[in-house]
Amino acid sequence: MIRKAKESEIIQLVAVTKLCAAHLISKNIYQWNQHYPNTKAFEQDYNRGELYVLYVQDTLVGCITISSKKDPEYDAISWGTQDTKQYYIHRLAISPAFQKQGHARKLMDFAESFAKANQALSVRLDTFSQNKRNQQFYENRGYQRLGNIYFLNQSQHPFYCYELVL
Repeated sequence: MIRKAKESEIIQLVAVTKLCAAHLISKNIYQWNQHYPNTKAFEQDYNRGELYVLYVQDTLVGCITISSKKDPEYDAISWGTQDTKQYYIHRLAISPAFQKQGHARKLMDFAESFAKANQALSVRLDTFSQNKRNQQFYENRGYQRLGNIYFLNQSQHPFYCYELVL
């Protein structure tokens, strides 16, 4: 089941993303760290009504942020659609124990359906340049890589920006 997050779930979401960060680091992928994702980011997502959770039975296994807010880092990218109505995906996470079971696909299906239902022109996101699995995941969904941005508090390596035109 996918639904909007409750404020009380933020602590669990931080725990899930910390597990994800440790899992990535164990594979020498330094995408997330002790600074990000953090409670403040999830609180902002929640306060804007953009944070969603995925439950399998009674277990919170993942989350996604579907935001209409364009972060300033994205201004340098030559997007395939004009900046009128887009959604931006942030903090897609699946607890490592539940990965490789189609849950990320379910969250992205939900996000893309949400964007279409709200008449968006596209869905935009970024993923870490050292995370080949994520790149393949988005490219298999039809996302086009359009440029690079940097989050120096996370990594010296770039993040690749992708867009799916709806």
